[in-house]
Amino acid sequence: MIELRAERPDDRGAVLALVHQAFSASERGHTGEAELVDMLDEDCDLIFSHVAESDGKIVGHIALSPMRAKADGAPIRALGLGPVAALPGRQRRGIGSALVAAAHDWAAKEGWQMIFLLGDPRYYSRFGYSVDAAQPFASPYAGPYWQAILLDDSLTLPKAGKADYAPAFARSES
Repeated sequence: MIELRAERPDDRGAVLALVHQAFSASERGHTGEAELVDMLDEDCDLIFSHVAESDGKIVGHIALSPMRAKADGAPIRALGLGPVAALPGRQRRGIGSALVAAAHDWAAKEGWQMIFLLGDPRYYSRFGYSVDAAQPFASPYAGPYWQAILLDDSLTLPKAGKADYAPAFARSES
């Protein structure tokens, strides 16, 4: 049975190891996501960090961080999702889906209006993310993997917007 809970300070080593394993085993072989999680935490920008636990072992993790975003010149409350990871060997078993659902529930209850992410549209579209929702927002990450979801029904897509991830994202690229 999988239990979802907030990350605790003593989970950090296991979380970083899991994120590193999950992404180095991916088809693209990324390895900087664990460092990104650590930098977000050091900057106090890791405002939602939850784990999936099974039999006392951490098998999944998700992070949300605040973004600076504007829609038609007006500020909006936006988050960046990522990374989300499941332990290799435990992937494709609903762990990531459960973590994304928990993140959405928390963000909506806390009054966040949008969530942005970089990821495979074939995977994230099942949660309501779309390239079209992110398209009006200028970002250095704009492209085929730049996606968003509206959490606030009163928010409409702008004619023009801007969305900037937490500073750790830019540092992790260098």
